[in-house]
Order: sequence, then C-alpha cells, then structure tokens
Amino acid sequence: MSDSPYVSTTNACKLCTPLGASLAFRGIEGAIPFLHGSQGCATYMRRYIISHFREPMDIASSALGEKQAVFGGGPNLKKGILNVMSKYGASVVGVATTCLTETIGDDVPRLLAEFRKEFADLPLPEIVHVSTPSYSGTHMEGWHAAVAALAGQLVTEKAAPERRVNLMPGLVSPADLRHLKDILADFGVAATILPDISDSMDRPALLDYEKLPAGGTTLADIRAMSGALGSIEWGRAVHVVESAGANLERRFSVPNQSLGIPVGIRETDAFFAALEALTGTSTPQKYLEERGRLVDAYVDGHKYVAGKRAIVYGEEDMVIAMVAFLAEIGVKPILAATGSTCKNFKSALAEVTAGLLPEPPEARLGVDFHDIAEQAADLAPDLLVGHSKGYTYAKAWDVPLLRVGFPIHDRFGGQRMRHVAYGGTQDLFDRLVNTILERKQEASAIGYGYL
Repeated sequence: MSDSPYVSTTNACKLCTPLGASLAFRGIEGAIPFLHGSQGCATYMRRYIISHFREPMDIASSALGEKQAVFGGGPNLKKGILNVMSKYGASVVGVATTCLTETIGDDVPRLLAEFRKEFADLPLPEIVHVSTPSYSGTHMEGWHAAVAALAGQLVTEKAAPERRVNLMPGLVSPADLRHLKDILADFGVAATILPDISDSMDRPALLDYEKLPAGGTTLADIRAMSGALGSIEWGRAVHVVESAGANLERRFSVPNQSLGIPVGIRETDAFFAALEALTGTSTPQKYLEERGRLVDAYVDGHKYVAGKRAIVYGEEDMVIAMVAFLAEIGVKPILAATGSTCKNFKSALAEVTAGLLPEPPEARLGVDFHDIAEQAADLAPDLLVGHSKGYTYAKAWDVPLLRVGFPIHDRFGGQRMRHVAYGGTQDLFDRLVNTILERKQEASAIGYGYL
C-alpha cells in the first residue's frame, strides 16, 4: 500500500483555482481574464461559468501545447496579450497561471516585465498576475488571490482621503451585489466593491454583442481604495497569504475589518454595526424595518423548520454562512463539508453557532462527494444545502436540496438569487420554508391543499 498523502477524487466538492481568479477578473471594468496554460482549461471554465450565470464569458488563453510544455510558454504569453489588446482593447488583463505553467516553472512576473519593456512603445493595458495552480487550492482561493493581486498591484499610491468604504464581499450573486450597492448608497458613502460582477455577469439584453461587457469596478475606484475610511472583507475562511484588506491596511493604514458573509440576523447585525462605526451614520430606517419583517418571518415559519437536520456543503465561507443561518432558525446542521483545507474552518463553525447549538456540526475538510455520501447515509438528513453538484445525492437519499452558492446548473436564475443582509436572508428563508413544504406536500398521500 502506498504511503502517499494524496488520494483520488471521485466527485470534487470544489472547482479549480484559476476559475475563481477568472471570475474575479471579470468584475473589473474593461478587463479580460487570461489563462496562461492550455486552451482546454479556458474551455472548461467558460462552460461552468456560463451555465450558472447564463451570460457570455470570454477567457483568453496562451494556448500552450507540447512544445511549450518543454521549452516554456513565454512567447505564447506575450503573443496572447498582444492579441487581447488588438481584439478587445482591454484596459486590464488579468493573468492567472494554471497547473501546466506552474509545473513547468514559467516565471510569469519576469515574463511580464520583459513584455512591458519590449512593447513600451505601445499603449499597454494594466496587467495583473496571480499564481493559481489547481493542485494547491480551490476556486475560492483563486478568487481571493486575484482580489488580493488587484489591490496589491493596482493601488500604488496613497489617494486623497474620501468618505468611501471598500468592500470585498467574496463570491456572492450579482443580485446580492446590487442589494449591497443600495445599502452603501443609503449610508451616504462612496463605495468600492472589489470585484463587482453585478453587471458584467447579469447583463440586460442588447442588440449588439459587447466584447467587453459594461460594468465592473473601475480603475479609478480601485486606486481610490487607499484613501477610504476603511475596508470590510467578508469571509471567515479566507486564507491567502495577505488579503486585499490586509494589504491596504499595511501599506496605506486603511483600517480593515473581517466579517462573515452576512446571512441571517446575527451576521447581518455585525455588518451593519461595522458600517455604522465606519461612516458615523445610523442604520437607515428601511433596513430596521427589513430586520423586523425577517424576525416576524422566523416566527411564522418556525413550526415548519424547527428540528430539521441538514447537511451543508460547498464553498467554505458559504458553508459557514449557511450554518450560521440554519442554527438561528432552528435547523440543526449535522455535517458541514468543503473541498477546501482551510485551517480555521472548524473554529469558524464553532464561532457562528456559539449560543445557538449545544455543539457545532461535524466539519469535514478536503472532501469529495464520495466522502460526504459515505458518512451521510448514517446521518439521516432532512435537507441538503449547497450547489447543484449535490443533486444526485439528494435524489438518492430522497431529501430536498436547497440550492445556494456556485455553481447552480440545474435551476434557472442562480445569478439573481439573493442571500445577504436582511433582505437577502428573507428571500433565502422563504425559499427554505417552501422547499420543505413542497417536499411534505409531494410525499403526502393526501396532498395537503393547505399547510
């Protein structure tokens, strides 16, 4: 028997690292994601992203083949960026490495420095690079690494002080981001949301195809981040070497606060308290009323959800947020699973369930769905909470699936699902209760015309 610590993956509970980076780069105005690797990587990622968002997703590639795998991909990288400049007129090129280029050892920072020197006579775009080999992380680690690279490489000077708040929300839906923009505007502050996929990944129908979709965080707003009142980062499990908020705090003394994704009342209260502290503005009345309606909904729906047992899986921070939400509405999370290996996953679960559960749910890290299925058979869950990749297991166990996170491939409108703040939690709670009611109705011989 082999002593290797590596095991095969039957059905991964994660996606690849450069996919997350590509999606984050799409949230920058005028940006094109560029994968330094084989063409197949870009094709696979485009398929996954398009299926969830139902939007075109161009990802450029250096398209390395066997020759480049032996002699290096530098010439292809440089030629590829020139092609992107001519075909798209991109103002930002986000270069993410892949397994192939990391394995052969391409020195991307050196290659990009050579490119800038060789073509200094051309109007070059901003080029941001990030190291994202899939064998060392998940799509969320790629996302956070890309966000940190954007802040670290594009914010180079101290901006004039401004009544501005920086928000790094992680991978939430375009609908969530639009909701957040409304909240920040109601607090009377300028805002930099990094990145902002609310328009680029949920676009209106147009007569003519746009090579570069409108929307995204502008370069001007990114550079203004160094003069902000402060930064708020969402994610209890972010484990890049230095996050975007931490980088801005270290270099420009912009105060940074890390919070969980605000799903549920407790986590949303913490987010609004942070906004109040940063801006000196009280929470607008409309959000206090939203909170009150959410409390009322919890009371009305409690009889349907109390005591249900749930397995939660997916992106590490979304899992933590969902566990926090379920615990406060009376659903018992019995297993929390993620493909990530982040070290503080278990402690974060304990933190968000303190005072709500006698003990946190069992945490499983670095798992695939085969691992989850082996354990879940003995847990008798009433509900699965996670993305579409869990559907076959929900069907096999004859339990409903509440779809959250990314990817959602077997339902329509994943990009328009709200999860965050009081309004998003209300939408989520309604979906959860109706999922349970629908299951009760379908399983009943009577049918229940009134529940």
